[in-house]
Amino acid sequence: MDAAAELGRLLGPLRRAVLRAARTAADLPDLPEAQIELLRVLVAEGPLGPRTVAARLHVAPSTVSNLVKAMLAADLVERVPAPDDLRTVRLSASVKARDLLNRYDRTSSATLARTIAELPAEERAVLETALPVLARLVEKLERGASSPD
Repeated sequence: MDAAAELGRLLGPLRRAVLRAARTAADLPDLPEAQIELLRVLVAEGPLGPRTVAARLHVAPSTVSNLVKAMLAADLVERVPAPDDLRTVRLSASVKARDLLNRYDRTSSATLARTIAELPAEERAVLETALPVLARLVEKLERGASSPD
């Protein structure tokens, strides 16, 4: 088995299945993953300028601009003048967005916990053992590192 190919093949469907299950369980709106990721950055680090958000997400500034337009209309993002330069803006997650993200996270966690509990004990143990490895893989990919430590 090619572990890299199999993991790559499973990641997208797993992420989408978790989102779909959370949306269904809590009757949440169908926010695109890109909007959820943008909100995660703003909640964790905001308020931020659009270019900084683009850098954090590893996307083009025009992509952030398009996302923000839709998110402003849905009252998920707020634009506030930068305190040091009134010609620039900072983006922050609205109260509504923070509430939605919190609901997504709580529901996703609960859904995953229930589903994991249905797995045989051996498979739960394997999954638990794999979590630190997956976290390290994310870190290495984010850093762009491919050299062994």
